[in-house]
Amino acid sequence: MRSYSITYFIAEALKGLWRNGVMSLASIAVLVSCLIVLGAFSSLVANINYNLDEIGAVNQIVAFIDPDTSDEDILALRDSIAAMDNVSAVRYISREEAYQSEKEKYSEYPELFAKLEGDNPYTASLVITFADIDRLVNLEQALGEEESIYKVSKRTDIAATIESFKQTVILIATWFMILLLVVSVFVIINTIKLAVFSRRQEISIMRYIGATSGFIMVPFIIEGVIIGLLSGGAAYGIIRAAYGYAARSVSEQLSFLSVMPFDSIGWYLLGAFLGIGLLCGVVGSLISMRRYLDA
Repeated sequence: MRSYSITYFIAEALKGLWRNGVMSLASIAVLVSCLIVLGAFSSLVANINYNLDEIGAVNQIVAFIDPDTSDEDILALRDSIAAMDNVSAVRYISREEAYQSEKEKYSEYPELFAKLEGDNPYTASLVITFADIDRLVNLEQALGEEESIYKVSKRTDIAATIESFKQTVILIATWFMILLLVVSVFVIINTIKLAVFSRRQEISIMRYIGATSGFIMVPFIIEGVIIGLLSGGAAYGIIRAAYGYAARSVSEQLSFLSVMPFDSIGWYLLGAFLGIGLLCGVVGSLISMRRYLDA
């Protein structure tokens, strides 16, 4: 294909978009809406996973050790727990480590820890990673039989609730995506059909003088590609701005939650937006042209 032909095809595609400006804008608007929904739900799921990591893994529990337990007994207890069924790892946290960890975590409240200098209220603990949550009850019973352990804390209930919410979000997002993608492709199909109809006489002449179906179809495919790429770029810009605003609001009003930096997911969203936009544009163009050329 010669270079001037590419210029011709692009020019014809832009003419088609201009002739059917209202439908072109409608196609872009619907596809942008679809991609924004995808981006919003994807960002929400990513941040749910991010906060799940922050509160601790689902497969971890913490056993707090009686303050009167000697260091030798604690090390023996650690080895004993490590040998238990369903335990994959055990990490010992001393009183000093616990104190320093909390002090760093709440560094914005130095006056709080100034009062605790020389009087460490934290106890040593063992962070236990288990393999199978279905056998957690047996492990808890075994830990309860250890006299040196006075309390067992787990975050599995919180994590399970958040995980359930995440699955609900994914399910809703999937149905929204299916619905909006179908609508997007349908609108693009009708946009391309209008472009074909407006050039029906020119196309008939081209077919009469021997123009191939591929030569006739290329401008309309490019038209669909332009719609898809414009939609992807616009959706990315909107999501980026909305994410920044939402992150600031969460930081101010829900300080106990953490928000992922947008750059951590931005490139993935941009790639997904452009890819889905391109796919919808090409599929919509091919479907509308195939029906016309088969007629």
